Amino acid sequence: MAASKLGAPAPDFVLQTVSGKSVRLSDYRGKRAVVLVFVYGDT
Repeated sequence: MAASKLGAPAPDFVLQTVSGKSVRLSDYRGKRAVVLVFVYGDT
């Protein structure tokens, strides 16, 4: 994946909830949304 540019729209992606439902970023287009990503483990 190419690096994102500051101020550019985020690319669409799909993630699964803990209950197994698929959620797309585009489902929230036009709405206020916060995307939190937690990366754990030592690298």
